[in-house]
Amino acid sequence: MLGLHLSQLGLTSGTAGLVVGLGLAGGAVAALAATLWADRSGRRRFLIALATLAAAGAAACAVASDPRTLGLCAFLGMVNGMGRDRSAALVLEQAILPSTGSEGDRTRSFAVFNPLQDAGHALGALLAGAPSALGVPVSATGLAAFGTAALLAAACVPLYARLSGASESGAPARLTVSPASRRFLTRLSALFAVDALGSGFLPTALLSYFFFERFGVSARVLALLFFMARVANAASHLLAAWLARRIGLVNTMVFTHIPSSLLLVTVAYAPSFPIAAALFVLREGLVEMDVPTRQSYLMAVVRPEERTVAAGVTSLVRLAAWAVAPPIAGVLMQHLSLGAPLAAGAAIKIAYDLALYASFRNVRPPEERAGG
Repeated sequence: MLGLHLSQLGLTSGTAGLVVGLGLAGGAVAALAATLWADRSGRRRFLIALATLAAAGAAACAVASDPRTLGLCAFLGMVNGMGRDRSAALVLEQAILPSTGSEGDRTRSFAVFNPLQDAGHALGALLAGAPSALGVPVSATGLAAFGTAALLAAACVPLYARLSGASESGAPARLTVSPASRRFLTRLSALFAVDALGSGFLPTALLSYFFFERFGVSARVLALLFFMARVANAASHLLAAWLARRIGLVNTMVFTHIPSSLLLVTVAYAPSFPIAAALFVLREGLVEMDVPTRQSYLMAVVRPEERTVAAGVTSLVRLAAWAVAPPIAGVLMQHLSLGAPLAAGAAIKIAYDLALYASFRNVRPPEERAGG
């Protein structure tokens, strides 16, 4: 709804991209804070603060109309135009999850964690389109969507408060990372920044803007489209764990990601909405298979006490790259073509996949080394 809301307010694609970028920049700042201080101040306390800010930001965006006010609210509320959970809270959740099982269960844990998020994303997409389906005026749909988002973010506060003490890290007062882990994180973070730059050209807010402007589809149709996309994401996450056990984490990340980027190029130049929608859903069935495998791989190759730092650093570089790309994508939409950001994002992501495979195909997690 963010893309449609900004369009209804009369913002140009360039200004809309800037607002989306500011929301992601706020998330990057929050991720940095989580990395530096959450383990020492308490993960539960930090998660509660993040949920409170997110609720306030969504509520403020519901009533703001001036672009500068919208940008400020998006930044302070970490409003996420990606359409998926890439928030600072994910840094801490990602660090907590490996402690709930063995090394062999780690990838499966992430493969279950991500479809649960996808279920929320899918249901949220349907709820976002409900006002339009019920005949609510277009001008009020943004208010309804952002108001509901604010309530749901606030509902996380009591849930985070109920987390057990096992969610805390017990980390030392001073952050430490071994030289081997530091070298690994530097290389991997650089590659993740490239991947995120490509993804930043394709946030859900601008994809919805693309479908709306290119094909003239309604919020109700877009709600159904993104519902189907998130269902495809959920199925792919579960399949990723099965595939990773057979061909390895890095191979799963690369060999599913490249076809998804090629499909994205076809979406940009599809002649009609039904064809574009079918290609987009097919692409969504592949594009997220690298998420649980990437998360599992990262947590496997650093020490347990380094996991918050590892999750924080890699999330920070991804968020920073996401924040840079949407304004550029908006300008490309405005001055080149609506499909230009999709093609540019796909090309960048393919370059990332090839570089990742060349750099890390022989760096294996413990369970793959043990299994030969």
